[in-house]
Amino acid sequence: MKRAVLGLAAVGLMFGGTVAAVGLSPAQGKIARATPLGAEFSEGAYKFNRPGTNHGAFEWRGLLADTNANDHHNVYVEVKVHGHGWVRYYGKQRRSVWLHKFNWDGAQRYTGKVKFRVCRDRGAIRPDNCALEQNFLYDWDHR
Repeated sequence: MKRAVLGLAAVGLMFGGTVAAVGLSPAQGKIARATPLGAEFSEGAYKFNRPGTNHGAFEWRGLLADTNANDHHNVYVEVKVHGHGWVRYYGKQRRSVWLHKFNWDGAQRYTGKVKFRVCRDRGAIRPDNCALEQNFLYDWDHR
């Protein structure tokens, strides 16, 4: 009798955990349009992947455009996952490129804090033109 009760309790916990796990959906949304001088990032979207899916990465995509073809400067997107430095993704001069990238920390099961910015590269001497930094946060521990 005791084994039967324990068996039913175990089955109940298994199915209860499955239902709870299915109810979790990754945080996702739009990335605000960013337009620093000479660059534009539009049609942006992001998604925090669940632990175990795509390394628990921050997945993002959008259209990066060089809006001033005559300045001879390139444009880029930078993404920073908590605990790491900025990762830079360059566009193309005088063109638009579609970017779809994944950023994660290999030592952690999931990504929860991300910083995102769009800039125009003005070379080594002059500072780059960057749009305001966008911060994304998702608390997996309290879902």
